[in-house]
Amino acid sequence: MPYNIVLIGVILRQFIGSINKGVLFMLISSFSFAFDGAFAKVLSQNMDSVEVVFFRNGITMTIVALSIFKLPIKQVGGKPWLLLFRALIGFASMLVFFYNIAHIPLADAITFSRTAPIFTAILAFFFLKERMGWKAWLAVFIGFLGIVLVMKPNGLMLSKTDLFGLFSGLGAALAYTSVRELNRVYDTRVIVLAFVSTGTIFPALFMLLSEFFHTPMFDFMLGHFIAPVGMQWLYILLMGISGAIGQVYMTKAFATTRAGVVGAAGYSIIFFSLIIGVILGDGLPDIIGLFGILLVVLSGIIVAKEKE
Repeated sequence: MPYNIVLIGVILRQFIGSINKGVLFMLISSFSFAFDGAFAKVLSQNMDSVEVVFFRNGITMTIVALSIFKLPIKQVGGKPWLLLFRALIGFASMLVFFYNIAHIPLADAITFSRTAPIFTAILAFFFLKERMGWKAWLAVFIGFLGIVLVMKPNGLMLSKTDLFGLFSGLGAALAYTSVRELNRVYDTRVIVLAFVSTGTIFPALFMLLSEFFHTPMFDFMLGHFIAPVGMQWLYILLMGISGAIGQVYMTKAFATTRAGVVGAAGYSIIFFSLIIGVILGDGLPDIIGLFGILLVVLSGIIVAKEKE
């Protein structure tokens, strides 16, 4: 028996060693982000999604602020309005994304958010004048067809979570597109700090407002603060840690291997989320929904390859 365990360990090491480093880093990142979403989903059973967003960003804000304190920033700056736009649109995208995590299967919420590269390609074409070949346009068509199959709309009617899902992808795309410009003049930590600070302050204000005003129409942004107890504090900590690990390894992945390869590997998050979601009690998607998810993955991989 010990010999078999050692043999399995050797084989596993050789297998991992044969994987491209950038791909391995992105797989670790995707796995970590899937758990980040899973902890958010568990927490959402006992607290409103706006409070989950508050804690998620608050932990990251603390980590980034400490980083800046230890190593002061060096930057050019000069684009405060674009920095503010990135922070607000990123926060809005995260707000609806976490609402969806709380109300629909984890894999579906993740799939919606992974439409961001598709929207990014379209935005880059119209606003940054980047060229898009026929493969990229085909990928956009395939991606939107996949999303329609995931949503399964009743006629022309889309549910609240469908609309939020589309916005989570579009909002993330707008944020990513603006980051490409901001990276030229701002320290990355400043960009992240502006985003997570916005994502901490606004939820706090929204929860304060909820003490005086509440309506189901705005339940995605309004909610009463419920002090975490017991295991909830552990879940909050693990959510922040897994999100931080995901961010670090995603950065390492893009710094190690071609963007197209890494971007394609990033779609493994849907697979991880599907498994974790089932463990948490989500039902398996039907054949139409599963086919839609596969189309979104295929679309994202084509876009990633085209953008190399």
